[in-house]
Amino acid sequence: MNRRMLIILLSAFAIASMSAFLVWRMVGARITAAKPIATTKLVAAAKDIKIGTVLDASDLTTIQLVGSAPTGAVLDVKNAIGRGAISQIYTGEPILESRLAPKGSGGGLAATIQQGMRACAVKVDEVVGVAGFVTPGMRVDVLVSGVPPNAQTSNNSEVKTILQNIEVLSAGTDIQKDSEGKPQQVQVVNLLVTPDQAQVLTLASSQMRIQLVLRNPLDTKIATVPQTAMSSLFGETKPATHEAVKRAKPAAPVYTVQVINGSKSTEQKFASTGGQQ
Repeated sequence: MNRRMLIILLSAFAIASMSAFLVWRMVGARITAAKPIATTKLVAAAKDIKIGTVLDASDLTTIQLVGSAPTGAVLDVKNAIGRGAISQIYTGEPILESRLAPKGSGGGLAATIQQGMRACAVKVDEVVGVAGFVTPGMRVDVLVSGVPPNAQTSNNSEVKTILQNIEVLSAGTDIQKDSEGKPQQVQVVNLLVTPDQAQVLTLASSQMRIQLVLRNPLDTKIATVPQTAMSSLFGETKPATHEAVKRAKPAAPVYTVQVINGSKSTEQKFASTGGQQ
């Protein structure tokens, strides 16, 4: 390799090194000048929080969220302590104002009742309670069955849907006393109803048997459901059609002719073709 070629290679290497250094400085300067990513400090659940729980410091933690805070998020732990949870909150989930009861309302079931609504307790049978499908947040229809007061007989029970699309607040067991004063466990479901519906539900529960029917929470349509009587379950006989039941034709009149031959007398009968006897 001659001297001229060596000078050319060294010059090229020096230029490439200088260019790389300049590019690195420019990119590094832009990275340094870039604004840091904004984060927001939020209050979140440190563990699963059940509905009705009054929050304390052990239930809460803080997290860093990239970007702006969600609408209604609680930013200070002090604003959440002592307030009741009106819905289930899971670990790591940000605490929102809409998930907490107002300050001073406490916890428990009362904190979950919306303004203008009532929580009405209904005693149900073991099938409804033990099956476990009636849980908080579910939607149900309320059916009553029994003998109506104006029924002509005491054997014709009827069933009717009295309330539809009712929210379940809670479900569990309660201790009540039987007719002899002995304690017994009963299945109790609290339903979120209006004051008028509470009256209807209370009257029905005191006189008739109540059954809850689970419905799709997305199905909010109120259906027109006629009441059903016990006699209709056995299928009343329907009147036959005119073609199926034809009246039997009356027998054609018969003529009797007495024939006298000397001392002998005989009778002969002839069918009429439409005349009178």
